[in-house]
Amino acid sequence: MITLHHLNKSRSKRIIWLLEELGVDYQVTPYQRDSVTFLAPPELKSIHPLGKSPVLEDDGLIVTESGAITEYLIDKYGQGALAPKRGTREYTEYSQWLHFAESSAMLPLLLKLFVTKDGCKTNFLADYADTETLKVLSYFDQSLAGKTYLVGERLTGADIMMSFIIENLVNNGSIVHFTNLERYAKLLATHDAFNKADQVEDSYSS
Repeated sequence: MITLHHLNKSRSKRIIWLLEELGVDYQVTPYQRDSVTFLAPPELKSIHPLGKSPVLEDDGLIVTESGAITEYLIDKYGQGALAPKRGTREYTEYSQWLHFAESSAMLPLLLKLFVTKDGCKTNFLADYADTETLKVLSYFDQSLAGKTYLVGERLTGADIMMSFIIENLVNNGSIVHFTNLERYAKLLATHDAFNKADQVEDSYSS
């Protein structure tokens, strides 16, 4: 049985969506954020030293990092779905988006979050985070011009990985500034497994 160690209100929800799309049996071990610090609870460190989520357990193997988990699950259980064929041009593009989601895209978004939570005036960081965030979101938006999904005109793990950014934009209302992303957000929300992931997460909310 696959076990997902899931932290509410985190990037881990993407893995619930992926598991639902794959139609595999899994169970969720839920964790709640600290109500004051909003950080993950120390119990997660008993699963992995970094104490972060998501963490996947499968057949005695522990897998961390959202992109690696996505690749692992699709390779093992996808049966050709949710990823282009390895060695193709589309697969290279797909792999780029998998890594982009947790590298170039995520850093400025996290910096903006940290600056906001800290509440102090910065000499450099706030302006840098704003500039880089707009750059990332504009690139994401432009990449979807004339396209339905990110790669190959079908849902892949790339879309699932990038959905965390889409949900953030929807939640803070800024999605309306990006025409292609707004259309894309509505498309992702038509997937039953996307909505099931919301329901699963809500069932574990404290």
